[in-house]
Amino acid sequence: MAVNISAYNNIKNYLDEKHVQLVAVSKTKPVEDILELYLLGQRDFGENYVQELVEKAEKLPKDIRWHFIGHLQTNKVKLIAPFVQLIHGVDSLKLLKEINKQAAKSERVIDCLLQVHIAQEETKFGFDEAELNQVMSQLNDSPLTNIQIAGLMGMASFTENMEIVKEEFQKLKALFDQFPKLRILSMGMSSDYKIAVVEKSNMVRIGSLLFGQRV
Repeated sequence: MAVNISAYNNIKNYLDEKHVQLVAVSKTKPVEDILELYLLGQRDFGENYVQELVEKAEKLPKDIRWHFIGHLQTNKVKLIAPFVQLIHGVDSLKLLKEINKQAAKSERVIDCLLQVHIAQEETKFGFDEAELNQVMSQLNDSPLTNIQIAGLMGMASFTENMEIVKEEFQKLKALFDQFPKLRILSMGMSSDYKIAVVEKSNMVRIGSLLFGQRV
């Protein structure tokens, strides 16, 4: 399935009205599909795999803002540090230090989102509330000058019970509100982005509604 233009326009109009940023999740999708959305004005794209992101970035327009949304390994940070716009899903101080180190080498300051574990599934990564407070306190005491904690992100449980999803988003929003300097609250994907927006998300990651299901 190619890009669903009408879905893109509807989603973009809805999000623009509510001042919510759309990250189009283009992982495993061909360069041609990304270019199609780019020509409609989309600039923020999310990728899960470092090698795939590097290859696409080389082939596509340089004003695309690339978001790394997968689970990032420390040994791969150096490959995306020269150009990545925002790293979602940072879930350890060790990873933050490596991003800071590689950002310094590229003479950049890289924006990061700390991932908070809000879902019921054990497989989801992220800090719990105590760990989040500890990391924020450590960064306050010993700042890393080549990263900026731009906000928080989290993924809700994979369930059809939208009350559970809503409660998880509310929990993340309450944590976000404890840190007034943060500006990005990233929550909501194809299946639950409207609930996330109601619960005050200002960035959503949408893939399958735009590009169709991954093969």
